[in-house]
Amino acid sequence: MTPLTAGNTRVKEARKLHRRPERSGRRCFLADGPKAVEGALGAGVVVEVFATADAAQQYAGLLGDAAVTLVDDRAMGGLSDSVNPAGLVAVCRFLDGELPPAPRLLSICADVRDPGNAGTVIRTSDAAGAEAVVLAGDSVDPYNPKTVRASVGSLFHLPVVVERDPAAAVRRAQAAGLTVLAADGGGEVDLFGADELLARPTAWLFGNEAWGLPEELAALADHRVSIPILGAAESLNLATAAAVCLYASARAMMRA
Repeated sequence: MTPLTAGNTRVKEARKLHRRPERSGRRCFLADGPKAVEGALGAGVVVEVFATADAAQQYAGLLGDAAVTLVDDRAMGGLSDSVNPAGLVAVCRFLDGELPPAPRLLSICADVRDPGNAGTVIRTSDAAGAEAVVLAGDSVDPYNPKTVRASVGSLFHLPVVVERDPAAAVRRAQAAGLTVLAADGGGEVDLFGADELLARPTAWLFGNEAWGLPEELAALADHRVSIPILGAAESLNLATAAAVCLYASARAMMRA
């Protein structure tokens, strides 16, 4: 089979999925790289796989009996958002992001704009055993190529729910029986002394990378929890703080 070029209609249509309006209109997105493609295949949402000849051979075991469309290197460069493409990109259908009926641990991200941070929180939530992630307010699109790549396949492992109203996301978590804990540098509860609280079914509420949580949103949480800063650092970045909080909850739940 002769590899498709960058000017091929199918390649050009797939390349349009780098734009959010196109993704929303077609309800499709791109999964870039072997981990993302593997997750998409496992989730059964792949529409089409594009690969260079070398990548198709290298990842033959991962691809199994999936139909693969070969493309040349220039076409792959346009499909991939990576500086150094792995040579494997899949067009995927949107996932059905719904909260499970009785979650014990989930993450709510309010106005998280950076796709790398959002993808890392999704990955960390997955690793810590959370059952869903909610991207609320003006948070980044979960299907942004950088978000998908930063999740390293975790986007396909747990529901990622989009909620326009952060306050509604908090109230919904509370209605499901979860204690909502706002990660707040000035919080009244010290994370290191909160094991009893952390053992409860919990929704962690994380704010924007630059300005954190708005006061009116933080006030809706059941408690505000601070991570002790033991050295001279001013603070932790969002993804690191989320990892510390989620694993503290996972540890407390395992010990309860």
